Amino acid sequence: MASSFLCFTLLFITIHTADGFMQYMVSRCVFNSTELKDIEFIQSFYYNKMEVNRFSSSVGKFVGYTEFGVKNAEYWNNDPSILSQERASKETYCQRNIGNSYRNILTKSVQPYVRLRSTTPLSSHHPAMLVCSVYDFYPSEIKVSWLRDGQEITSDVTSTEEMADGDWYYQVHSHLEYTPRSGEKISCVVEHASLKEPLRTDWDPSMPESERNKLAIGASGLILGLILSLAGFIYYKRKARGHILVPTN
Repeated sequence: MASSFLCFTLLFITIHTADGFMQYMVSRCVFNSTELKDIEFIQSFYYNKMEVNRFSSSVGKFVGYTEFGVKNAEYWNNDPSILSQERASKETYCQRNIGNSYRNILTKSVQPYVRLRSTTPLSSHHPAMLVCSVYDFYPSEIKVSWLRDGQEITSDVTSTEEMADGDWYYQVHSHLEYTPRSGEKISCVVEHASLKEPLRTDWDPSMPESERNKLAIGASGLILGLILSLAGFIYYKRKARGHILVPTN
C-alpha cells in the first residue's frame, strides 16, 4: 500500500530576478489526519534552485544549509516574533487548509473498473498467467486478491504498487501464475473505499482472449459489410428510378 502520509502544498513564491538570479519560498504541510500532532509545517527558502534555509515545525526553528543560510537562521532564531509566527503556521496555515481538503477532496472516492485477461508467463513453473488490472480509482488505497474455488490464493501472486495516472486517479496490476484445472473457478477481488462490497470478477476460460478478439473483429467486419451493401443497393434503386426507359423500334 502507498504511504498514508499526504502532502498539501501551497506555493507562496516570491521571485526576485536580476541578471538571471532567482529567490523564492515554498510552504508545505505533510499530514495523515487533521490532528495537530499528525501535521508538520515546512517552509523552505531557495536561491537559484538551492535550498538555503528551512523551518520545520518538528524542529521548531530555522536551519541553514549554506554559509549565507546559517547566518539567516541565526538571525531569525533570535527574533521571538518571527519564531512565534512560524510555529503558529502549523495551526493557522496547515490545519485550516487540511480541513478544507478533507471536506472537499480527500473524502471523495471514485469506483475502479477491472479488466481480467490471460497471458503467457515469460519464465515460470506454471503454464498460465492471469492479469487483473484495476483502473481509474481514488483514493489510492486498494486491495486486490485472488480466489480459486472460493479460497484465497496467496502463493504465485505478484502485484505492482498503486501507480498515479497524473490526474488524481490510480491504477494497479496483479498477476497470478497457475496451472489450470478442469471445472475450477478463479476470481479477482477488489476492495476499495468507493465500493459498498468487494468487486468480484470471474475468469471465463471457455475461449482464449485472442480468439474472443478475433471473433469480435470478424463480427464487426461482417456488420460493416452488410451496412455498405445495403447503402449501395439503396443508392442503385434511387438512381434507377431517375431514368425513363424509352422503347426502340
